Amino acid sequence: MQILSPRAVPLGGLRAMTVRRTLPQRQRTFVGAWCFVDHYGPDQVNGHGGMVVPPHPHTGLQTVSWLFSGEIEHRDSAGHQALVIPGEVNLMTAGRGISHSEYSTSGTTTLHGAQLWLALPDSARHTEPTFEHFAPDPIGGNGWEARVFLGSLLGSSSPVRTFTPLLGAELRLRAGTVLRIPVDPAFEHGILLDSGALTVNGEKLAVDDLGYLEPGAEEIELVAGEDVLLLLLGGTPFGEQIVMWWNFIGRSHEEVVEYRTQWQSLIEGDGSDRFSMPPGDLMPPIPAPVLPNVRMVRRG
Repeated sequence: MQILSPRAVPLGGLRAMTVRRTLPQRQRTFVGAWCFVDHYGPDQVNGHGGMVVPPHPHTGLQTVSWLFSGEIEHRDSAGHQALVIPGEVNLMTAGRGISHSEYSTSGTTTLHGAQLWLALPDSARHTEPTFEHFAPDPIGGNGWEARVFLGSLLGSSSPVRTFTPLLGAELRLRAGTVLRIPVDPAFEHGILLDSGALTVNGEKLAVDDLGYLEPGAEEIELVAGEDVLLLLLGGTPFGEQIVMWWNFIGRSHEEVVEYRTQWQSLIEGDGSDRFSMPPGDLMPPIPAPVLPNVRMVRRG
């Protein structure tokens, strides 16, 4: 098992909340099509103002929002408005280009969850923006419970559309539970440990780390030394290289530069052929950072 440890990243402005980012890293770009994993909380919202992420753009990806506690309001430029609540997945397909905002609600006291990205394959990355919501029924057995929000696992399947074969599930295990999970040997897997003491195929995984398992196995063994909460992510190897910078995924330096130009043109009042603003959002949009002074290269 390859261990990917997180780095702390501020999210937002002056009173930014801090997230723990385990993907991407220099040694690994993907787990399947999963290319970005931010993990946060449990945070007391009154300590830092919660999640305040004004309108910002995306291209070439899908965002997957999953909460353990709290609520987040989502708005996007395709006209969707929804609440992200615990145990229910919101998946936004950026495709050719979208903007959205995310704010924790006034009733939220504790915010705790994960924000994840999926890279779209070249055949689908210029699709029109869409949005899906799904509330998976919990399944369980002796000492464990799971919610499968993407793909199929343990006899449960999600209807949410993805563009490559994928898996996403929340699992909770009581202390002392041994769970052997049948998995697709064509998949690689990532296990993000939120809390508890866990061994994966006999190896210990620390809290907040992401454990990577290469394809080939037909089973994953999880042993809980304490009560455990984790996310299990998986998919077939992505098989493509990408350029990922700020909130954009493209295939070349020039493409990402053009995405940035289009976004800046919109927020400076000159209009854009690619982006628009979420209706009803009164917060000023987030300007794009300054471009790097080196050529962006493809990774993966």
